[in-house]
Amino acid sequence: MKINWQRIALVAAIVVMNIGCDQATKELARDQLMAEGQLSYLGDFFRLSYVENKGAFLSLGAGLSGHLRYWTLLILPLALLVGLLAYTLFSQNVNRRQALAFSFIIGGGISNVYDRILYGQVVDFMNMGLGSLRTGIFNFADVSIMVGLGIMLPMIFKKEKEEEKEKISDA
Repeated sequence: MKINWQRIALVAAIVVMNIGCDQATKELARDQLMAEGQLSYLGDFFRLSYVENKGAFLSLGAGLSGHLRYWTLLILPLALLVGLLAYTLFSQNVNRRQALAFSFIIGGGISNVYDRILYGQVVDFMNMGLGSLRTGIFNFADVSIMVGLGIMLPMIFKKEKEEEKEKISDA
């Protein structure tokens, strides 16, 4: 197996950048928002408010027992992230765009897992919306994961269209 050093450098740079940005913004949120309360920008479209989230996305799993939360929000995600990292770095089936997408997902995931290990929770602080129609409160790691998924979406739809064309031509 030939090691692709260029891919390893790309993945490492993106993962480290995402972890660094997430941890820096969470530290700012701890320092600035914990005492401030809620800050509102752009006519209340964008809000900053400090929240400690013991769960996952939209606080899912926050009510689980400590033992179950440990396995579902720490060990399982960590195992999946390690597997995805190994696949991204060493699989011959991963193209540059997939490596880019997976790197954003891995960086965001690792940063949130790091918080759960260190603090037992994740700091969320951003919220967007109009009136009562709002997103959940999220952090930079969540944005990284969504960017990775956004990069993957066109590839998924392109693959589905190609498979559809193959089915039509086979008939």
